[in-house]
Amino acid sequence: MDATVSDSLIGRVLDGRYRVEARIARGGMATVYRALDTRLDRVVALKVMHQVFAEDDEFVARFIREAKSAARLSHPNVVAVFDQGDDAGQVFLAMEYVHGRTLRDLIRERRRLVPQEALSILQPVLAALSAAHAAGLVHRDVKPENVLLADDGRVKVADFGLARAAANRAATSATTLIGTVAYLAPEQVTRGVADPRSDVYAAGIMLFEMLTGRPPYDGETAISVAYRHANEDVPPPSSVVPGTPPQVDALVTRATARDPDQRPHDAGAFLAETVRVRRSLPALEADATSPTTLVPRTQHTLVVELPDHDAGYDRPAWHQPQSQPPAQQPPPAVEEYRRPRRRRRGLIALLVILLLAAGAGGAGWYYGIDRNTTAPSFLKLTAAQAQAKATSSHVNLVVGTPDWSSTVDANLVFAQTPDPSTKLHKGATVTIRISKGKHLSTVPSFDPTQTTLADYQAALAAVGLSSITPTPIPSDTVPLGNVIGVDPPVGTQIDYGKSVNVTVSQGPPPIPIVDYTGKTFDEANKALTTAGFAVTQTQDFSDTVASGAVISQTPNSGNGTKGQPITLDVSKGQQKFSVPDENGKKVKDATKALEAAGFRVKISQLDGGPGRVLQESPTGQQPKGTLITLYVF
Repeated sequence: MDATVSDSLIGRVLDGRYRVEARIARGGMATVYRALDTRLDRVVALKVMHQVFAEDDEFVARFIREAKSAARLSHPNVVAVFDQGDDAGQVFLAMEYVHGRTLRDLIRERRRLVPQEALSILQPVLAALSAAHAAGLVHRDVKPENVLLADDGRVKVADFGLARAAANRAATSATTLIGTVAYLAPEQVTRGVADPRSDVYAAGIMLFEMLTGRPPYDGETAISVAYRHANEDVPPPSSVVPGTPPQVDALVTRATARDPDQRPHDAGAFLAETVRVRRSLPALEADATSPTTLVPRTQHTLVVELPDHDAGYDRPAWHQPQSQPPAQQPPPAVEEYRRPRRRRRGLIALLVILLLAAGAGGAGWYYGIDRNTTAPSFLKLTAAQAQAKATSSHVNLVVGTPDWSSTVDANLVFAQTPDPSTKLHKGATVTIRISKGKHLSTVPSFDPTQTTLADYQAALAAVGLSSITPTPIPSDTVPLGNVIGVDPPVGTQIDYGKSVNVTVSQGPPPIPIVDYTGKTFDEANKALTTAGFAVTQTQDFSDTVASGAVISQTPNSGNGTKGQPITLDVSKGQQKFSVPDENGKKVKDATKALEAAGFRVKISQLDGGPGRVLQESPTGQQPKGTLITLYVF
C-alpha cells in the first residue's frame, strides 16, 4: 500500500509529533500518508484533508465532531482513530496503520471471488458495521476502498462517520460523488437520508461486486448511476455468474431491496443471515496443485475446517502467508461458478462414501422434503400471535417499522414480506409490519375575523392536511381574504393527508352607485342610505342649482360596498351681497361704484334736476349681477 511520492509534506513533522514518511493514497477528501508517531514510536496512517476542505470552518468543525464519534468506536474490525489535529492549516487524523491492501486491490487482482471467499470477507465488515450501528453511528460510505485486508488476515473498515461530514458540506466535489455513487442506497439518492439500512444496502452491493467482479450498475455519469439505484432492482449475481448458489442470490437480493423496510434492519441482522448462508455452503480447502488456492469441498472429500467466527478472525481464503507471494489466478473463461475437481483419497474417500451411504436417507428427507415450507399468513394477527405461528411454521420473524393503516386495526399485522404462501426454506426470515391504526387528523378551528387563508393553510399542514379553495363568496361580516367556512366542519376527524375545502370571503357584495346630482338632498340621502352607503354632506353657493339641491356627488358611478362613504355637495342657492347706497351721488360716480360691486346699472332719468341719484332699486342683499335701477333728477 506504500508509495513514496514527491510531496511537500513528506519529511515534515506535524503537530510536533507525526513525521510524514510516505504517501499511501489520495482520495476525494484527503491524502493518506504513512507517518511515525515520534512520541509513542509507532507507525500510524495520517489522513490530511485537502486544502479546499481545510479552509471551510464549518466542514472542519463537523469533521472533528464525526472523528470524535468514530474514535469512541472500539472494535477489532474497525480502523482505530488515535488523534486529530491542525498544524498551520493542515487538518489531519492519526489512525491505525494497516499493512496490507484494500478490497478494491483484491477485486482488481482476482476479478471476482467464489461465494465462500466473498462471505468470509463480508462477515468481519458486517461485524464492524454492527458495532457502529449499536453505538448509533452510520458509516454512509461502505465501499471496497474503505475495507482494508491486513497481511495477517484481519479485515478492517475505515472512515467511520467521515462521509457524513463530506456529505453535509455545501460544495461536495464531483470526485467524491463519483467515488461513492455506485454504493448509494435509493433513499440516499431520492431523499438524502441514511440509516443503518443504507449501510446494509452498500454492503450488499459490495458483496455483488465481490461475486461478479463489477458493480450492478454503470453509466456515463454519476447521476445516471444514481437514477438506476433509485429505479431498478439489483439483479441476482447468478445473472452474471451462472451457478452462483441460490441462497447467495437471495442474500444479495434481500440486502439490496429498494424499500429499506425489506432489508435487514441493521448490520447485525445482515451478519446473522450471512453466517447462516455461509455455513450452508461447502467449505473451502487447499487445491493439491496450488497450496494457496482454495476450492469448495464436495461430499467426496474429507476436510478439516477451522471454527467459524462471526467477527471474521478465521484466516480468510484470500489471505496469503507473508513468506509466499500471492498466486496470480486467471479468471474462468466463462461466467460460471467453478466446480471443484474430484480427488481420490484412498482410505479416507472410502470412509466418506460409507458415511454418505449411511446418511443418504436422512439427508434426502432433509433436503428434498422437510427443508421446504411456505410463508404463513400473519395478516391481522397480533405480534404475539404472529410469533407463535412463525415458531410452529419454522420461520424466523422480524418486526419491521410500524406504520398507519386505513384498513387494519391498531396492533395487528397489516403487511408481510414475503407474501403469504410464498415458497421458502425452513429457517427463512419473514418481516411483518404492525399497524398503528388509522392515521386521523382533526380539522382545525378558525376565527373568521382574524384567520387569513395563509394562516389556515399553515394550521392544516401542521396536522398533515392540505387545502382546496373553492370560489370566494361575498360576506358583509367577514373581511376580504379571511376564512369563512370549511368542509368537513371544524373538529371532524379525517384521514391523514386528505384535503379540506376552505372557502374564503370576498368581502361585502358590490352595490351599484346611482348619481343623484340635481336632486334634493333629502331624496338623495334617503336613497343612498337605504342602499347601504354612508352619506356625508357639504354645502356651497350655486348660481345655477337651486338651494337644497345636490350640486355634485362623490363617487357618482360604478360599484361600491356596504358602508362605503358617499359625499353630497348641496346648494345653498345664489350668494348675495350688499347693494351700495348711492343716493344723492352723481350718476357717474354711483354707476362706477355699483358695477365695481358686481351689479348691473340702469339709469332712469327724471325731468329737471342737477343729475344726482334720487333713489335706487332694489336695495339690501342681492346676488351679483342683479340689475340696479338708479332714478336720477
